[in-house]
Amino acid sequence: MTLLAMEPSNLQVLWFILIAVLWTGYLVLEGYDYGVAMLIPFLGKNEKERRVIVNTIGPLWDGNEVWLLTAGGATFAAFPGWYATLFSGLYLPLFLVLAGLIIRGVSFEYRALHPESRWRNTFDWMAATGSFIVPLVFGIGFANFVIGLPVVQAPASDRLHVLAGQPYFWQLFSPFALLGGVVLVVLSLFHGSLFLALKTKGVVHDRAVAFANTIGVVAIVGGAIFLVWKNIAYPSSFGLLDWVCLVAAAGGLAAAWWFNKSERDGIAFAGTTVAILFVAIGIFLRMWPNLGFDNSLIADPAAHLNRVTAASTELTLTIMTVAAAIFVPVVLAYQGWSIWVFRKRLSTKNIPDDVHHVAVPSA
Repeated sequence: MTLLAMEPSNLQVLWFILIAVLWTGYLVLEGYDYGVAMLIPFLGKNEKERRVIVNTIGPLWDGNEVWLLTAGGATFAAFPGWYATLFSGLYLPLFLVLAGLIIRGVSFEYRALHPESRWRNTFDWMAATGSFIVPLVFGIGFANFVIGLPVVQAPASDRLHVLAGQPYFWQLFSPFALLGGVVLVVLSLFHGSLFLALKTKGVVHDRAVAFANTIGVVAIVGGAIFLVWKNIAYPSSFGLLDWVCLVAAAGGLAAAWWFNKSERDGIAFAGTTVAILFVAIGIFLRMWPNLGFDNSLIADPAAHLNRVTAASTELTLTIMTVAAAIFVPVVLAYQGWSIWVFRKRLSTKNIPDDVHHVAVPSA
């Protein structure tokens, strides 16, 4: 393969960027869902308060989850080599993600179907547990993309790749990767508590502000350590942009913490949104051009797994681009409308005294 053939086409670059955008949207939108759900057993002291917390994300969580499905589907269609290598080698972590999503979804749908407190408390803890598992695993996973997952050519194939040392599970838990998992959990808690402060009033709002004030310090310190470690040990090919992303992410977290102290809820939530955005940008900059893989075990550069060798044909990418241009604006408009409809703050005054048969609202 010539050097010219190894250069990515415009559509390959476009779809890598679109996949990065989808993952970033997922981390921003589901990030606060996970944070809020993890806080249900801790910030809700009675059933009405827990109902307020659940209702802040009730109309939104399943719509936000679609960003994950779309990111996975786009990866499968645009870069099938990328998708196949990840899903064939990381089935154990992906099973944990699936289990966490199922546990969380079931808890939201079933918690209101029985009036006993023990029943509801069980499902509240299930929601918190499932919402803890998913960002933990994804944080560890993205940290390993920063390090680079080692790949080799599949036996009897010059086009397929597999992860070296399968089954690939315990190799994921390096100190840097574990820090990535913890940081994403803490960042989700900070993001979620600020969302909860933005969407509530009264005692739940006050507890969310107080919790955000504490967890924000942990997020700032942990995020700074992770990003500095990443930029020094695993720099991308973009050099200065790594540090621009670090400064922007740190500034977003610091602004979120500062404005939360003065109860400027909207600006504080925007701060963590900016932080997540730039952390994601920094990670995807590192993943370009090898998609988060380490090809050092493959001697022939033409056989490396990267943005070109993992991509679909130009015809496939063209059809996908046309479909995305038509349907993505429709989906964004619908999601924006849903957020606008459910924009008002909630308090325990909005929860009826008889809450035994009130179902969780769905999008």
